[in-house]
Amino acid sequence: MEEIGKIKLDYSKYPGQDFYCDGSVEDELLEIVKQYPKEEYARIIKERNSWPVLYHLSSQRENIVDWLPMDRSHKVLEVGSGCGAITGALARKAGSVTCVELSRKRSLINAYRHRECDNVTIHVGNFKDIEPELPRDFDYICLIGVFEYGQSYIGGDTPYEDFLKILMPHLGEKGRIVIAIENKLGLKYFAGCMEDHLGTYFSGIENYAEGGGVRTFSRSGLEKIFRNCGVEQAHFYYPYPDYKFMHTLFSDERLPGKGELSDNYRNFDRDRMLLFDEKKAFDGMIEDGLFPVFSNSYLAVLGAAPEVQYVKYSTERAPEYAIRTEIRMSPEGEKQVRKYPACKAAESHVRRMAKAYEALSEKYRGGAEGSQSGAEAGRCPEINHCLEINRCELAEKGNELYAAFEFVKGTPLSELMDGCLERNDTGKFYEYFREYLQRIGHNPDYPVSDYDLIFSNILVNGDRWTLIDYEWTCDRAIPVKELAYRAVYCYLLESSAREKLETERVLEELELTPEEAEGLKDKEREFQTGVTGELLSLAQMRELLGHPMIEPSEWLDRYYRAAAVNRVQIFTDKGEGYSEETSLMLPEAFRNDHLIELDLGVEGDVKMLRIDPAFSACMIRVVELSFNGQSLPLRSKEISVNGRIVKPDVVVFPTEDPNINISLEKLQRKKEDRLHAVIEIACLPVATAKVVAAAIKYLI
Repeated sequence: MEEIGKIKLDYSKYPGQDFYCDGSVEDELLEIVKQYPKEEYARIIKERNSWPVLYHLSSQRENIVDWLPMDRSHKVLEVGSGCGAITGALARKAGSVTCVELSRKRSLINAYRHRECDNVTIHVGNFKDIEPELPRDFDYICLIGVFEYGQSYIGGDTPYEDFLKILMPHLGEKGRIVIAIENKLGLKYFAGCMEDHLGTYFSGIENYAEGGGVRTFSRSGLEKIFRNCGVEQAHFYYPYPDYKFMHTLFSDERLPGKGELSDNYRNFDRDRMLLFDEKKAFDGMIEDGLFPVFSNSYLAVLGAAPEVQYVKYSTERAPEYAIRTEIRMSPEGEKQVRKYPACKAAESHVRRMAKAYEALSEKYRGGAEGSQSGAEAGRCPEINHCLEINRCELAEKGNELYAAFEFVKGTPLSELMDGCLERNDTGKFYEYFREYLQRIGHNPDYPVSDYDLIFSNILVNGDRWTLIDYEWTCDRAIPVKELAYRAVYCYLLESSAREKLETERVLEELELTPEEAEGLKDKEREFQTGVTGELLSLAQMRELLGHPMIEPSEWLDRYYRAAAVNRVQIFTDKGEGYSEETSLMLPEAFRNDHLIELDLGVEGDVKMLRIDPAFSACMIRVVELSFNGQSLPLRSKEISVNGRIVKPDVVVFPTEDPNINISLEKLQRKKEDRLHAVIEIACLPVATAKVVAAAIKYLI
């Protein structure tokens, strides 16, 4: 037994050596957790710019268990605790945490990282050796990124069923097993992400045909395993974008809506392909009810269903603004929205929400309060009712401070606007936009404003428009056009499909100049900087880690352009015009990708000859062009081209059918005529070739 701080490490089943290790990175992690407090981890992650440091030390890893309804009366078993990515969250919530981990080095990292916790014991050794001595009254058994290694842990013909059957007797009467695992049919794998464990493309989709000791499962595959083990209750949750860095958790009771899934660039540790737009694909799957099949990850809860149906973490923020939002069932059996501070520093931010509700209700009185009638009431947004502020402190009996709100039904205004753009119904789009302006513009001089009046924060249900999120309420009047421009700005950032919206038209509607709009963008950037503080978002971290997203469409385009370059076609005209049937392809004319050389015999009755140097827009330099030894300058009357002559020997062709026409009728003929040509060529996108051609025309 060893103690590090208040953590106990039990080595009684340790075999004396670690059978797996990530090498020097584990030494680096151990050095970090020994020397620095947790408050420094975000800075270190940013400075080290390392995937293992990000993966093992990011606080966002805790989100996958942070929402679980645990309190100080609960006992937790964490199998495969690793470097302690989720151990701290479990220790904060539960009464006791028992960890099982094969690696001593990783257990030391975990212990130093959480050495202030007096309720954690780490058993170091093989699970099969430790398991017989474990208690049989755990309230939670957590397998986070562990179940897929069942073959390695357990072995045998049915390792995954056997793994669960070994664990289930260790549950108390109302205990739950929590499994977080990738979906082998996750959309990200179809879109070009490598399989997380093997680092290969499409391995899970191809049912691990190449073998290996790791297996992930589809939802139906997991359900089959659970049935085989006699599991009576299994509830599926859908961590998004995946369970490793989850910021949103969906459930069968609260599935995502169209437009919600836009954070899809995953695989931080490896390059990936980008085969299609995952957001658009998810939108189509959501329409067809297929999201549960293609969710990137699953969180399965075996046992009674938690009250929580949806969770969203807003933790890529400065600590004083970091919160968690839940949709859950209240004790009275009604759906309820709750907002929790993610840390002590954010408590005052949550407490201010009740005051914001009261202030906005007064500003928009008529919508929320019902004191005005008819058309006047219809012009006001309702304010989502703040039911209570639970005033207990975070440390009191394991309870948490939260603000509770009425659950409101409706369609996000952003989704209605998206539908207009999809149908190219700009008239209806601007009807919604003008109604939005009218409603939020009520009582414009009142010294209270919600800075976050974006379209997705407004739910529309018939004539009822309800503002559902108002955490960024301030004590001053902000001009309506400033609030509306920010709403449009955020709307455009969320999806490339919205780029068809003409921003010039929006500026006209708001009577804003481009200069004023740029000033408002600067204000938005200042606001975001204030909200996020020094933290880097995961999207920014992905850029820093430097793993590119490879777009095969670009490579295919290059391939086809290269193929087009390597196809020279010769047409001849004997008085009846050119014909595809009598043309000749000369792929052998290419000496390399950029040089054409041909020596061609020409029949005596040919009157016109045409060289098509490529099947794409291009620029060429004629090194040599001669007929029977007679040089043919491009500007001679025997030559015509469908491009623009830049120099005496250079032509730009702004067309995908470039051609050089040569009239042979007035040239000296021989018994055996020969055409000789040496041409340098570079393919260009058509748009670029047109710009170059237009610029030359302007200069001439």
